[in-house]
Amino acid sequence: MGESAKKTTVYKGLLKNEELYQYILETSVYPREPEPLKELRDATAAHPRAFIAAAPDAGQLIDMLLKLVNAKKTIEIGVFTGYSLLLTALSIPNDGKIIAIDVDRKNYEIGLPIIRRAGVEHKINFIESQALPVLDKLLEDHENEGSLDFAFVDADKGNYKNYHERLMKLLKVGGVVVYDNTLWYGTVALPEDLVEELVDGVHMKEMRKHIMQLNKYLATDSRVQICVAPLGDGITICRRIY
Repeated sequence: MGESAKKTTVYKGLLKNEELYQYILETSVYPREPEPLKELRDATAAHPRAFIAAAPDAGQLIDMLLKLVNAKKTIEIGVFTGYSLLLTALSIPNDGKIIAIDVDRKNYEIGLPIIRRAGVEHKINFIESQALPVLDKLLEDHENEGSLDFAFVDADKGNYKNYHERLMKLLKVGGVVVYDNTLWYGTVALPEDLVEELVDGVHMKEMRKHIMQLNKYLATDSRVQICVAPLGDGITICRRIY
C-alpha cells in the first residue's frame, strides 16, 4: 500500500510507544477494572467513534480522585456510551447523584443495560440537551452554587471555557473538575501546518485551537490549582481553591 493510500487514524494514547502503553493497561489498569466497565468498554469498541470514549487509564485516576474528595454529588458533561459515567456511579456512595448531560441519548443507551445490571442507574439523572442551558438553569437556583463535589467534561471543545465559568460557581471550594482531551492527540505540541484538518471525521486543527486556548486560560486562572496528566488523550485536573 502506497503512502497516499494509508488511512490516518487517531490514537488515544499519548505514549507513542504503543507497546509501553499496552503494558501499562495490561499490568496496572485492566486487572483493576471492574467487570461492568470492561463490559461497557467492549460494547463501545464496535461503535464507529469508539475512540472518543474516556480512556481506561484516565478512568483509573478519575476513580481515585472521586474517592479522595469523597464525591457524592457530581456532574458529567458529555456522556457518549457512558464509560466515565458508569465509573463515577460505581465510585460514589449509594445515595450519590450524577447529573449527566449529552445531546445524544442514543449513544447513552448502548451502555444503559450495563449500567442497570451494575445496579447504579438510580444515581444518574440523564438529561438529553446542550449543556449550557442545563448549567444556567442550575445556577438560577442559588442553592446549587457550591453544591458539586466533582465534574467531568468531555464534550464540545469550543465550549470548555464557558463550562469552566459555570462550574466554578457550581463546584464547592475544594471540588474538582477534570477536562478530557487537553493534549489533543499530542497535536498541541506540533506546528499548526503539521496538524491535519480532518481525521476520522474529527476537526483536528479547529479543536486543537480551542484546546490550546483553554490550556492558556486555565494556567492563568487563580481560582484553581491545576495538573495536566498525560493519560489517555490528556486530562487537566482543576481543584477549586476559592
